[in-house]
Amino acid sequence: MSDVNFKDSGFDGFAKLLEKYQISEEDAMQALEEIAEDFVNDVGKLPKPRSAIVTAGHTHLLDTMTFKRKSGEIEVGWGKYYGPMVERGTVKMHGTPHIKPTFEQNKEKYFKNINKKLFE
Repeated sequence: MSDVNFKDSGFDGFAKLLEKYQISEEDAMQALEEIAEDFVNDVGKLPKPRSAIVTAGHTHLLDTMTFKRKSGEIEVGWGKYYGPMVERGTVKMHGTPHIKPTFEQNKEKYFKNINKKLFE
């Protein structure tokens, strides 16, 4: 597997690896789904600021993170519509990134896990 480093070449390199090692699409999707679950769990472990809203039915944004398989893709996102606004900000407020920093901090773990699941 040393001829293609998909951490540097992105999804094109990853697709070449899948073809070279004859990994089925279902096996690849299953591995990606497991990695997405790990990522969602890591986001859920982030510290949550105390909220003044403690009534039933209110959930912290980080606790709404989820993933799903949708037409050949794995989507990871928030269960609240305002998740992207908190992450990226708006014209009236600065963003508070939590998704990208969590991925960047843990990407080596995710790449090792997917390598283990698919190529060993």
